[in-house]
Amino acid sequence: DPCQNGGRWMGTGCLCPPNVVGERCQFGAPTINITAELGPSVMMMARVTNRNFSNAMRDTSSTTYRSFVDEFSRTMDRVYHDVSDYGGIRVVNLTRGSVVVSYRVLLHPPAGDKPPTSLDTRARELLEVANTTPQPRDCSPLAGVGWGGGQGSPDWWLSSPELCRRHAPANFSRYYYPYRTPSGLLCVTNCTLNVPGSIDCHRG
Repeated sequence: DPCQNGGRWMGTGCLCPPNVVGERCQFGAPTINITAELGPSVMMMARVTNRNFSNAMRDTSSTTYRSFVDEFSRTMDRVYHDVSDYGGIRVVNLTRGSVVVSYRVLLHPPAGDKPPTSLDTRARELLEVANTTPQPRDCSPLAGVGWGGGQGSPDWWLSSPELCRRHAPANFSRYYYPYRTPSGLLCVTNCTLNVPGSIDCHRG
């Protein structure tokens, strides 16, 4: 099998995984567009008081972590189901304090010519929706959910190389960094053409 970086030999050529290119999948893609995956979002916090944090919740691959996140996501879907541009949630981390959940509320971009609402305004609206939602009874899986404040995705996060490392091929992730364009956000390298400071890397 001559394919590299997770590519699969198909008999006549290599089938490369996302964001890997080349005849043998030997190169990282020149650009990785992560605009759609980010979208507008608001950071929120919730405290689940009928659960106790355990060390297994630190491990994102553990059954304990995954089952809690699945349960929490379903609960949030019910809380926010009437929010017009709601697009789901992504749990960022779990910490002690019963269980404190930091999560991102994903929002669909406004349709048509509708002007976008500031993310700080959306954070206040989402907090109000959560606070006015009737608490589930104690027999419910996630009873006693308390809500913390929210804020829009901070600018430092959109300029952090860590953002691109989540999306870039593992063998090349250290070379990518975020680059803003008028229409979105790309992950690029010093070899990406038409980016300030780029160099001619030929084939490498």
